[in-house]
This record gives sequence, structure tokens and C-alpha cells, in this order.
Amino acid sequence: QLQASGGGLVQAGDSLRLSCAASRRMFSNNGMGWFRQAPGKEREFVAGISWYGGRTTYADSVKARFTISRDNAKNILYLQMDNLKPEDTAVYYCAAARGAMSTREAPGYNYWGRGTQVTVSS
Repeated sequence: QLQASGGGLVQAGDSLRLSCAASRRMFSNNGMGWFRQAPGKEREFVAGISWYGGRTTYADSVKARFTISRDNAKNILYLQMDNLKPEDTAVYYCAAARGAMSTREAPGYNYWGRGTQVTVSS
């Protein structure tokens, strides 16, 4: 089970931190990722992190603004979002990868949580 939280309504330039609580079965030994879907658009990759946390990847649109991290002791995934822009408005989803590494491709994930809405006003 994956449960994302931390979304909300903020202004451009503000920060938010998303959290994703996972069951040990889904979290352990698996890469994790964040995706987002804006109205009328396809779901897109945002960030991914390997099981051991040593490798992270980001979409170009969020690089240097977002930071993905994980607490393996607590089975929690995080996404720190700074300098938010209106184009970041979307429903954000966390997902558990099929293996120890994350991937940019949605089929690489076999568990998905319910999303959390992030709305950034200009």
C-alpha cells in the first residue's frame, strides 16, 4: 500500500514536501518514483531513486528545484519541491519499481499510490 500526502495550494516560488508512506513489502529492495499528471495531459515521470538511495534521476523540468529522498527505516519516500511554478500543478503519484533501480517509464512500476493534488498559483 502506498499513500501520498503533503499536497496543497501554494503560490509560485513557494515550497512543498510530499511524503509517501509505503508498506515494507513494497518499499524494501525497490526503487521508488514520483510521477505527476496534469489535467488533459499524460502521466509523466518526475523523479526516481534507487533502493539504496545512491542514484537519483529527475525530469529536466524539475531538475535543481525538486529533491527526491527516502527513509528506509521508516518506509517513507519524499519529494521536496522548491521554487514551484504554475506548470507544476498536477496530481502527484508515488510508485514502487519492479526492481532495485528506478526508471523513467511508468511500466517499470508495479505499485501505485493514490495521488495528492498540488496546485501552484501565479
